[in-house]
Amino acid sequence: MYQHILIALENSPTDEAILAHIRKLIAITKAKIVLIHVADGFVARNQDQFNLEDSEEIRKDREYLDQVRATLEKDGIVVEAVLARGDPPSQIVECAQRVGCDLIAMSTHGHKFFGDLILGSVSTAVRHMTDIPVLLVPARKKK
Repeated sequence: MYQHILIALENSPTDEAILAHIRKLIAITKAKIVLIHVADGFVARNQDQFNLEDSEEIRKDREYLDQVRATLEKDGIVVEAVLARGDPPSQIVECAQRVGCDLIAMSTHGHKFFGDLILGSVSTAVRHMTDIPVLLVPARKKK
C-alpha cells in the first residue's frame, strides 16, 4: 500500500475534496504526506532570475501550506510542506520523484473535454508526465 503520498493543493476550496479523501486513506496506510502548492504568477516564475522579493501570492500560499500542515500534524500525520514556483505540472512531478512518493493525489475541477482544451488541466498534464499513480478526486460542486 502507499507509504509516501504527494498532495497537490491549489489554495482554494477545491482542496477540501482531496484532503478529506486522503485523511481516510492515511488512516489505513499510515503514509507520510508531502503537501505541494506551486505558485505560478509572474514573481514566482521569475523570482530567481530577477532577484525579486516574495509577492503577496507567495506569502499567502506559504501561510496556507503552513496552516494545512499544522492541521494534519495535530491529527498525528507526518507532513512535509513544499512551496514550489513555476509550471505546476512539472513542479508536481519533479517533487514527487525527488522525495520518492508512490502516489500523487489531486482534486479536479470536473471540466469536461472542451473545458480542459480551453482552460488546460494540471491533472491531465501530470498524468502524462509520470509513471507514479495519480489519484484524482472531483471537487464538490457548489449548489
